Amino acid sequence: MGLIFYSSSRSVAKVTQIYWPDFVVKKLAHIAEYATLSLLLYRGFMASGFKSGKAGVYAIVLSIIYAISDELHQSFTPGREPRVRDIIFDTIGAGLAIYCFRKFLPKAPKKIKFWAKKLQLQV
Repeated sequence: MGLIFYSSSRSVAKVTQIYWPDFVVKKLAHIAEYATLSLLLYRGFMASGFKSGKAGVYAIVLSIIYAISDELHQSFTPGREPRVRDIIFDTIGAGLAIYCFRKFLPKAPKKIKFWAKKLQLQV
């Protein structure tokens, strides 16, 4: 969350002068950072004793709340402006991460399951 807050405090530089590659790179970054956030929150909820389903829902909801607060924070940052579509991309990242994790980890090869257990990421 601190890294997201720090990134939101900085001015935005264009990745390229062409609009669509710049848009794609930035939105993929939104998806990736909120996917990571939701998985870390999921891990925390699981370690606190929540069941997998509730942990996933709480991780997604908390990620969305943080996305909203991040956009509010950007409204006070020079050179940044809040966008609802960024919240949508953040939500996609959070939800997709939890969905893929819960759907595919049980079917994953043993080595991946081993590392998930080591990282305390269990379904």
